[in-house]
Amino acid sequence: MIPQFKLFILGFLNRNGIHVLFATVSARILSFFASWIALKLIPNFELGLIIYAINIISLIIPLSGLGASQGLLRYGALLATREEKNKLFIYVLKKGGTLSIILVVVTILLSSFLSQNLTGSKSYLIVVSITIFTLFLLESLKIQFRVLHKNKLFASTEILYNILLVIMVFFGSFFFKEYGYIAALILAPLVTFLIYLPKIKLDFNVSKPFNVPDFSFWKYSFYTGLSNVATQLLLVLDIILIGTIIKNPEMVTIYKYVSLIPFSLLFLPRVILITDFVTLTENFTDKDYIKKYIKNYISLFLVISFFILTISFFLNEQILLFFGKEFVLYSTTFLVLIFGIIGILLFRGLFGNLLSAMGKAYVNYWISVIAIIINLISNYILIPRFGILGAAITSTIIMWLTSILSVMFFYYFLKRI
Repeated sequence: MIPQFKLFILGFLNRNGIHVLFATVSARILSFFASWIALKLIPNFELGLIIYAINIISLIIPLSGLGASQGLLRYGALLATREEKNKLFIYVLKKGGTLSIILVVVTILLSSFLSQNLTGSKSYLIVVSITIFTLFLLESLKIQFRVLHKNKLFASTEILYNILLVIMVFFGSFFFKEYGYIAALILAPLVTFLIYLPKIKLDFNVSKPFNVPDFSFWKYSFYTGLSNVATQLLLVLDIILIGTIIKNPEMVTIYKYVSLIPFSLLFLPRVILITDFVTLTENFTDKDYIKKYIKNYISLFLVISFFILTISFFLNEQILLFFGKEFVLYSTTFLVLIFGIIGILLFRGLFGNLLSAMGKAYVNYWISVIAIIINLISNYILIPRFGILGAAITSTIIMWLTSILSVMFFYYFLKRI
């Protein structure tokens, strides 16, 4: 067991996992700093309208290019040569980029409907929609680095993007207020893409033969995009329902910050699986390899989960004091969420990605749809009775239920390989 676990860690390190870890943590810090700068330099009313527009666009972005960048991640990993991988990347840039531009146009045409709850956000929504295209380009490039096993380049791209974002947000917001902020959101991914694209030596010669991806590629891509939309919706649904049912903005704020640390812990499995997803896809038919990986992954996260639970149980009040004395009253809500997150750390993150590696992205989508339905029903029952604790209980039930379903479906499909 120990030698296998050691090989698991060494494999992560050999695939430049430390660089991915550093980039992920740095990205979170820099992204937070960019938001803080905007808060200080832009009037609250205009910033509120922009944030509302950004939240709408964030639900649309996973469908940019009909999810083609996610298709690139799996199908690119299955290709044998670098030349084939690069041809697929060029195909994704052309087709996915065109589809992203179409999605921008559709969003603009629907902007009146999408912004009807906050009509002043319409003009911002129209301009921010351009990020659907620029972020698609950057995401596709980062995924291509992963497909080529260049995780170090992936990490440096992520860091440069967030550094540029901070710089552009500062100067843009300082000199041009909300318009400079929006320009930064659009230009930072585009500039990063243009800087790093030459790192991949591409041949755009269309005369060379290329097997155009079939319907299965687009089916996988689209379902992965839908699954990401559903997952994104789950992250904001609790806060939306607390505001709708309790109608107390203070409770919305308290829940947001009480849940901040638990949900921030989700970066831990994300770092591992960003590093290893391509390798898992390349080996998904090797049952022995997959079973050993699962065993070592769960062993690692059992230790991490025990540490998180112990710290949270004994120091929950001290942790919540960081946000303010009034948050200590909600330590039970905090602990309930921590327990729910353990299910994601141990099972959902791993087995959801393994299902995607097997080409079963539609399973993740339907699991998320079930989760959304349960979330709506359970929150309308529990929030009126228990307040934000009811929302936490709902989230925990969903996190463990989706985790168990992911495990069950994975082993169902594994038997059929």
